[in-house]
Amino acid sequence: MTGKDRYRRTYPVSWDQLHKDSKALAWRLIDTGQRWDKIIAVVRGGLVPAAIIARELDIHYVDTVCVSSYTLKEQGELKIIKSIEGLNGENALIIDDLVDTGKTARIVRQMLPHAHFATVYAKPDGRPYVDTYVTEVSQDTWILFPWDSEIQFIEPLIQQKP
Repeated sequence: MTGKDRYRRTYPVSWDQLHKDSKALAWRLIDTGQRWDKIIAVVRGGLVPAAIIARELDIHYVDTVCVSSYTLKEQGELKIIKSIEGLNGENALIIDDLVDTGKTARIVRQMLPHAHFATVYAKPDGRPYVDTYVTEVSQDTWILFPWDSEIQFIEPLIQQKP
């Protein structure tokens, strides 16, 4: 299924909304009672939420794992660009913007099996692969993050129907 067929809805997220949702994720993580001493951000989408959560949880060790699976609006082949060596995930918090199908989450969990995995947004297929998330969206929704968009006029929804 192509991206065009797979995603029937778009959910735009502003910088302000992403900040609020990332802070809500930090509150949810604090409520677990767990404490972590390091954050592993899943690049690229996890970088901004990881920075916000690192501040809110007062964590100063932030590293990255770099996995690529998207090409524009489609999931492509999974590529590990940078992995984590020497850690099993103990006392680590993995942060990503979104868990979609779970492909990326499965790979990152293999790298860091003892880490706590948290995402700001979750879709039903990926939800079982994360421990904590804030907002669930339908599987057929494309989340339009602020780093992938710009402000411009958009036709009303009723006029966009085929």
